[in-house]
Amino acid sequence: MLLAQVIVTALWMAGIPLGVYAFGHAAMQRADAFTAADKMSKPVWLGITGAGALILILMRGGPMTIFWIAGLVAALVYIVDVRPRVLEVQKGSSW
Repeated sequence: MLLAQVIVTALWMAGIPLGVYAFGHAAMQRADAFTAADKMSKPVWLGITGAGALILILMRGGPMTIFWIAGLVAALVYIVDVRPRVLEVQKGSSW
């Protein structure tokens, strides 16, 4: 039981900077790159990653674990799926 708690705590702690990074990255990208990459709009991704980061920062353990796991998943989806596509679209431009 103790090992499981350590693993869950480590995941939560690692998730906080991931969530903040995902939000910060989304905020710094051009809005048209999201639609050009065939993803949801920039305001939607700012909302998703911002809410995810906030949940990760504010919630921990107990029955609320499901909420910060959802925040972690939101950040990971952005980092793994959306971020590479947005960067690919912007690489070809002369902005």
